[in-house]
Amino acid sequence: MRTDWPKKTGPTAWLAFWHDGILGCGRPPQKAKQPAISEPIRLLRGTAPFYNLPIMKSPRSRSIARLAALAILAGAMPRAAAEPPAQDPAELAAAAESYLRQQLAALPGEPSITLDPLRSDRLDACEALTPFMPSGMRVRARMTVGLRCVAPRTWTVYAQATVSVPGQYYVAARQIAPGKTIEAADLTTRDGDLVALPPGVITDAAAILGMRPAHRIAAGQPIKGAGLRSAESVSRGQSVRITARGNGFVVSSEGQALDNAPPGATVQVRTASGQVVSGIVQAAGLVEIQL
Repeated sequence: MRTDWPKKTGPTAWLAFWHDGILGCGRPPQKAKQPAISEPIRLLRGTAPFYNLPIMKSPRSRSIARLAALAILAGAMPRAAAEPPAQDPAELAAAAESYLRQQLAALPGEPSITLDPLRSDRLDACEALTPFMPSGMRVRARMTVGLRCVAPRTWTVYAQATVSVPGQYYVAARQIAPGKTIEAADLTTRDGDLVALPPGVITDAAAILGMRPAHRIAAGQPIKGAGLRSAESVSRGQSVRITARGNGFVVSSEGQALDNAPPGATVQVRTASGQVVSGIVQAAGLVEIQL
């Protein structure tokens, strides 16, 4: 006899009690309905270490379990491709220093090169790096060097450098008049930073001796190659002898060179009569005109 009488009274309650008790006789007992299991948890159940994973009944517990399962599955999935390695700043510094040493090779003395720290954390590693000098830049005490990557990705970065080359250079020991042949007594040496000097200052005495200045050189002034002419050359304003050669005769006269010219070059000369002629420099102070 059943003793589980309905807790509520009324026709509806008694009808349900009668239906379950009379019509449900002999039916196999029904299993309790299991809570829905999310797909990530279902995949993990029965696999170590989750073979005893409990069924979460409350919505909050199921949400926590679902997040945990998704995190575990995400860790087991193949990871995305790793980012390319960053460029090593030491390699950039080495390339810039090597390039600067090449630019300073013409100067006597051991160069001193200091590079400001380079930031390369946002640059991909480079397989083909090319140093270069920015347009209009020349070697000087404080300068910029460019570093251009051409493979596998293209990028450009600039390095700031402090450069110096200690050494000796030549200055005029006394005033040297234009056109005078320079002798050893006209020169003296000074020590200094060769990079900080004006462009063209000569550091080799052999390149100065026997030459003639195109302009006056004051005492203590550095000797520049651009201001020197060969002893066999003529200088602008210099008095020269003009020889005119014809068929069986030679005529000579005096004139004044209107420009600077080395031996073998053509120069214009103004004669004593004011006429301007062109001739070829044969030697110091000698211009020949072919008739």
